Amino acid sequence: MDRGLTLDRIAIQKGGAPLVALDRHIAPGEVVTVMGPSGIGKSTLLSVVTGTLPPAFSFTGRVRLDGHDITDEPPHRRRVGILFQDDLLFPHLSVGANLAFGLAPGGSRAMRRNRVRQALADVELDGFADRDPATLSGGQKARVALMRMLLSDPCALLLDEAFGRLDTALRAQVRALVFARARDRALPVLMVTHDAEDAAAAGGEIVTLGA
Repeated sequence: MDRGLTLDRIAIQKGGAPLVALDRHIAPGEVVTVMGPSGIGKSTLLSVVTGTLPPAFSFTGRVRLDGHDITDEPPHRRRVGILFQDDLLFPHLSVGANLAFGLAPGGSRAMRRNRVRQALADVELDGFADRDPATLSGGQKARVALMRMLLSDPCALLLDEAFGRLDTALRAQVRALVFARARDRALPVLMVTHDAEDAAAAGGEIVTLGA
């Protein structure tokens, strides 16, 4: 089985006009960064992988994950995790309940509590399970969003300007955490960003759209 994320001759069109074309294989633990100006189609490319391409667009090509063709699978069955610029935590849920949302249904209540507790410990947020997300700092929210996504056991990770709202010092810290977790879990990572420091920190191939 060909492990990793394969974008097999993906070509996106809008109104019949070519927008983005990419043909790449991303190995487990590898990061491929896609850069380019706003509006060129970076986030649209990610929506092809997640199965959420807006109706105004069309595409050809296939998306494969760990050897399985997921092109026609519904989004919830693709096992693709994504982090956005906004943390998108549920404001009406506690930190622990936000994390539990990432877990697959089933398992005992004690098992689910233990997984949430361990996830918080992994990012140095012990004891935060009952906290209101509104009381967290930007960096703490980013860590909770990351662990919620990882608790869903994804097979690939997409980053959509994921570090854009963080200040410089915090950006470097959270970025290092995300890349380390992806390597530890052997996740192929596709990152879109306009920030050259993000691309350099990723250490992998850089694809520049519109160049």
